[in-house]
Order: sequence, then structure tokens, then C-alpha cells
Amino acid sequence: MTTARPPITTPVTAGLLRGALEVERTEHGVLPHRLPARARAQCSDGQLLMAESQPSGVRLAFRTAATAVELEALPTRRAYVGAPPRPDGVYDLVVDGRPAGQGGVTGGGRTLTIDMAAGTTDLRPGGPGTVRFPALPEGVKDIEIWLPHNETTELVALRTDAPVEPAPPSGRRVWLHHGSSISHGSDAASPTGVWPALAARLNDMELINLGLGGSALLDPFTARALRDTPADLISVKLGINVVNTDLMRLRAFGPAVHGFLDTIREGHPAAPLVVVSPILCPMHEDTPGPTALDFANVSEGRLWFHPMGDPAEVAAGKLTLRVIREELSRIVAQRSADDPHLHYVDGCDLYGEADAAELPLPDGLHPDAATHRRIGERFAERLRAL
Repeated sequence: MTTARPPITTPVTAGLLRGALEVERTEHGVLPHRLPARARAQCSDGQLLMAESQPSGVRLAFRTAATAVELEALPTRRAYVGAPPRPDGVYDLVVDGRPAGQGGVTGGGRTLTIDMAAGTTDLRPGGPGTVRFPALPEGVKDIEIWLPHNETTELVALRTDAPVEPAPPSGRRVWLHHGSSISHGSDAASPTGVWPALAARLNDMELINLGLGGSALLDPFTARALRDTPADLISVKLGINVVNTDLMRLRAFGPAVHGFLDTIREGHPAAPLVVVSPILCPMHEDTPGPTALDFANVSEGRLWFHPMGDPAEVAAGKLTLRVIREELSRIVAQRSADDPHLHYVDGCDLYGEADAAELPLPDGLHPDAATHRRIGERFAERLRAL
């Protein structure tokens, strides 16, 4: 750290973190988790475990008079065989509630190489690196460092040129959200650009983001995590991953949604609870899953997904996004007769046909940064209406 004042090293602890449900001590420091250990122990799926360890919505929050801040961290970056290189994770700096800079870890990191065709992974080891935020304004201020939404990140040490203390409670309402890779962040440009983070900022809310890439599958352990997490408002965006994985048929889907909502209500009997159906995804509107990566396009340097199901299978109970929206709307209408705090938002009101014509999904499945902003702004309006 280049500073006239000697650097102060502060261990990163749970008290400095917001948005994580649990913090694990590791060989290098601490690893924020977005699902508790009990939930992780109930599922060995590698995709889920990778997704929940990627700290979407997790940020350090502290008060200090420091004018220079360094965070030492050990990221685990992903690389896909045959695909274009992924950009390194971005750290967003927020000072007194306003964006104040971005950075990335230099000089370290692991790489997890994933071969989707072979179903194998290879982890290349590496050491910690450092992200630096120099030339901060003078005076006491509240600082947040939003961690990369798409990189598993172990936090080693926080170094500053003045003492730090945990940020005081904000007094803002807590919004607890669960969803798929779109809620997790997919192709958002930075952690504060993920659509739930945008919507939370526009409504002055504290976000806990349980968007789990590829893993919004109505798992009971996720419902229990939502049940047990204090919140003023809860939302669940359901459907696309159930189609992607071809996980269940209509007969199982409805009761699973009821059970998921029942569990959440055990811990939040009267909080506003919003059920959000899938945004428009043309490939799966009328064609069931599963979803597959088009390896021919990967070899040409771009990602593209396509559906593997047959529309004729819908008659036998296979799920499409159109079917899921109808079922979610029906379930919410049925339950809201006895639950006046239950609400439904149609995902096509957040991103529909006109949006797809203007801002098509770059890989057929995930929105880009501009679309994250549009979804976040529109959902913020729905939150205000509540």
C-alpha cells in the first residue's frame, strides 16, 4: 500500500460482511457462503456448490477515515474448454451510497477449467492477489466493496491507512431474493449491475441475493434457508432452471411450488412474498428442456444454447415457460385468497417480446448488462407498488 500512513491490517470477519448467510474459515482467510452448511450438506451437485460460493450481492461494509484501501483475496476463476476466455471478476466500490470506482485482483487466483462435453473439471492452483482503491476522499465515510458476483472469492485481509469498524446498521428494509443464473448475475457487467442489486439500490433496500446459477430447482433446503433468514420482503423467481434441467413434470411442479411457499411462510407468515415467473426466453416458450450447449458454436468462439425437448411432449406433462407461467399464476391466485401478502409478477412484464426484439439474449438464454438494468428498473417499480 502506497501511503504516508502505515498500513493497518484488519482481519475479515462476518461482522464486516453483508449478504452472506454463513462465513467459512479457510486456509487463506474466509469464504462467504450464500447457503448454510446444513443446506450444502444435503446436495453434492457441483453446479449448486459452485454457484452458492460465488458471492453475488455479498459486500464488505465498514466505516473509516482511510484514503487508501486494499483487499487481499483469492479468486477462483472459471474457464470453459473451447469457449472464449471469461473476463476477470469486478469489485465495485461504493462510498456513502454512491458508486466510487471499480477494480480487479491482480497477481493471483486459481482457475477452474470446465469441460462441459466430457463432464470433467480441472483446478489450477494459485495464490492471493490484491485489489486497490487509492485516493479516496478525506473524512469518515461508509464504504462497501461488492465482491465479484461470478467468482468464488476467499477474503484474506483488508488493509487501510486508518482504522476501520463495521458499518452501523443501515435501518433499511431487507429484501431476500431467490432465483436462477439471471438473478445470480449471468452476463451483468459488475456486481452492482446485477438486476436485484439495481432494484435494491433504487428502493433503498438491503439485498440478500440467493440467486443460484442453474440451481433454482425448488430444493427444500433452499426453502428452509429462505425461511430462516430475517427479511422484510421475500421474492422467488422460479421456472427456467426446472425447464433447463428437465427436472420434473407438471404433476410434480405444482405441489413442489406449494411446498416451497409453505416452508417460506413458516418463517415469514405475513411478510410480502412475491412469486416471479420466467422472463421471455424464446427457445423454451413452447419447447421443453433440457437445455444443451451448442458445441458447434463454442468451437467458433461463441456460446449458444438450444432446447432438446419436443413440443409434442407438453401433452404428457413436460414443462415449458408458457406452462410454468400459467401454473404459477394459478397457484398464487389460489393461495392469495387466504394470503393477502402473496403477489405475482409475470416475468414477461420485466422482459417480453418487444424487449427481445430490441435486446436479444446473447446466448439464447441469459440477458446482457443492458437487459439487467431494464429488468432491475422494472422490478423496482413493482417493489414500490408493494
